[in-house]
Formats: sequence, structure tokens, C-alpha cells
Amino acid sequence: QLQFVESGGGLVQPGGSLRLSCAASGFTSDYYGIGWFRQAPGKEREGVTCISVSGGNTNYADSVAGRFTISRDIAKNTVYLQMNSLKPEDTAVYYCAADRSPWAPTCRLGRSEVYTGWGRGTQVTVSS
Repeated sequence: QLQFVESGGGLVQPGGSLRLSCAASGFTSDYYGIGWFRQAPGKEREGVTCISVSGGNTNYADSVAGRFTISRDIAKNTVYLQMNSLKPEDTAVYYCAADRSPWAPTCRLGRSEVYTGWGRGTQVTVSS
């Protein structure tokens, strides 16, 4: 069963950086596109970014483009989200999940219904 563990969240000042990790638990994530999502209090879950199986295709929400970078380390079975120039509006619980369709050539940004293996998330708080 697909399952991920997210980590790396915390409290950071505006303009700061964090790197989140998304580790696959009990399976190989190499075959799946991976998406990062976030959910702020009182808001719906939104897609932040995604990466394809090969890593050659990535997509970003307009709100994070140019500030966030997704990458994957096949050897470590882990996907990372580097977040720079953080803003208070980035405050949310961040989740990762795998595309239900293995070996998809491109990743599907923001479509949470096509993803599975949701972890418990990691809290990111941007505040001075």
C-alpha cells in the first residue's frame, strides 16, 4: 500500500527557507509521479507542485513558481520541496502523494482526486 511520510516543516520568518521531505514508506516510489499539496485552516487543499516519474516534467502553482523547487532522489526514495522566500500565506499543512497511474510521462498538478498514499502532513508556519 502506498504511504508517504512528510517531514521538515517548522516555524520560519518571512523571507526564510525550508526544505520538506516526502519519504515513501514500504514501497518504491520510482514508478509514480509525486505531488505536493497544502491546506491552510479553513481552506481547501490545493496543489503546490508535482514531478513526473523521470523528474523531467515539473509543474508549479502560480503562487509558488520561482520560489519553490521540487526534486526527487531515486536512490533515497524521497521527493523534496525546497521553499525559498517564504510568505505568511504559505502557512499550511503540506502533504505529498503519488499519482494513481504509474509511469505517467507528465505530472498532474492540483488534481488531488488522482493522487493516493497521503501522509499526515508537516506543518509550515511563516510568521515574524
